[in-house]
Amino acid sequence: MLPQKSLDLTSSLLIVIVNYRTPQLTIDCLKSLYPEVQAIPRTQVIVVDNNSGDRSVEQIQETINIQGWNNWVSILASNHNGGFAFGNNLAIRPILNSASLPAYFLLLNPDTIVLSGALTSLVTFMNEHPKVGIAGSRLESNDGTIQPSAFRFHSIASEFDRGLQLGIVTKLLSKWVVARAIPTTQCQTDWVSGASLIIRPEVFESVGLMDEDYFMYYEEVDFCLQAKKMGWSCWYVPESRVIHLVGQSSGVDQPNSTPKRLPQYWFDSRRRYFIKNHGWWYAALADFLWLFGFISWKIRSVLQRKPDLHPPYLLKDFWQNSVFVTRLIN
Repeated sequence: MLPQKSLDLTSSLLIVIVNYRTPQLTIDCLKSLYPEVQAIPRTQVIVVDNNSGDRSVEQIQETINIQGWNNWVSILASNHNGGFAFGNNLAIRPILNSASLPAYFLLLNPDTIVLSGALTSLVTFMNEHPKVGIAGSRLESNDGTIQPSAFRFHSIASEFDRGLQLGIVTKLLSKWVVARAIPTTQCQTDWVSGASLIIRPEVFESVGLMDEDYFMYYEEVDFCLQAKKMGWSCWYVPESRVIHLVGQSSGVDQPNSTPKRLPQYWFDSRRRYFIKNHGWWYAALADFLWLFGFISWKIRSVLQRKPDLHPPYLLKDFWQNSVFVTRLIN
């Protein structure tokens, strides 16, 4: 249990940004945060550097000194790169054990630009809805295109749909498709993108910190699922607008570029999510349905001469990282 602490629900906000070899993105994010910080009293930012080894710490600290941001930004340099959850937990853990708590924690990607009123909208929403544990922003591309950022939990139905990619099946399984139709108003949802995610301290008391066995991807899905099990709801707040430069911090899913081979940690995270939350047999069925669906898509694409825009070696990598193969290896 967290120690008894007084919370000021109208002001205190702690923002955590995890940097890994993206110092200029982090600096640009901090620049966008400056007017927002002035609008929310006692807001603090902790930049966690996940052992970048590329002078990120020096570059960011130099900018902080030049801009005079030392009163609201600090850097926490890690000697280990443990991934997204690890980096966020490194900043959050000591705060949870301290004498006072912020009213809210905000997890923010370094590849984001916070638009005017984005943080105020999130804080106001949380102040007005004390039973909501987690909320997320509307994410946009540089050109104003709205990105999906309110989602449903992954399931065997959604995995089959993701593999098959057939319009009529997607319509039939619409209640299970992970990426919802982009909402235009505030709404409850299963999970929201970790690129801009506000969390009550009480959620950490109920759930614990984020699972560090996820290096990257699925950690926010898992966290929102654990929070839901403990009775906390998750909401999407479109009034909070944040530009998200997709894939700039991770190098995965960059738009308008040739798809890159998915990293090992993506498959590890996906497999962990299904086994942890649904068990081995459910994970096996999810893998089988994705594989069956994707092989069907492959056959259809050859017959219809459709271009394959998937990451290279996707089928091979998926099979080698499926629960069928990894169970034999382990």
